[in-house]
Amino acid sequence: MPFKKLHASIKEKLESLEINTPTPFQSKSIPLIKSGANIFCTAPENSGKTTTLLLTTMQKLQCEEVGTAPRAIILVGDNEKAKALYDTFNEYTRRTSLRVYVCDEKLHIDLLKSEIFEGTDILIATPQIMNKLLLLNGVNVTQLKLFCIDDAEFLSQKTPLSNIMAITQSLAKCQFVIYSEKMHPFLKRFESYFMTNARTIGL
Repeated sequence: MPFKKLHASIKEKLESLEINTPTPFQSKSIPLIKSGANIFCTAPENSGKTTTLLLTTMQKLQCEEVGTAPRAIILVGDNEKAKALYDTFNEYTRRTSLRVYVCDEKLHIDLLKSEIFEGTDILIATPQIMNKLLLLNGVNVTQLKLFCIDDAEFLSQKTPLSNIMAITQSLAKCQFVIYSEKMHPFLKRFESYFMTNARTIGL
């Protein structure tokens, strides 16, 4: 079972939540994400995609803080989703040393830059804010291991899509994982840009 091969801190948290059995999507996706491949993860709502994102991000970072630069970046469609995902991550990482930071769009960009500079392991943001931070040298991406996009349907809009293209051009080599309900044509285009040799997992 995928859960049995995860970090001890993750297994402990899952046991406390009485989550004992992975969903069919998690059984298929977690081992492949752990392998380090670029992956399109497609499954209907309530298939366990967000939990998979949480678990595999924690696993990739081995549940411990390292340095000051983010090692995982997660992009979402809007500010409310960013804050909701931040709250969920905090619930899962509470007994680890992992530092999670959410870029609240309501805060001034200089404040975001200074708080990120203090040190974070997992950075959650919208494409607009992330692109602005990169343009202002507000985030160090040299230590990045994992770049995820959650509920990627929002990329059908022109502005987020162009922001993603600009962001990924700024990144060093890392693993890319995109979560969506379906394999949309606009996502397929990423194979020519940053989703090289990507695998697709679907339900």
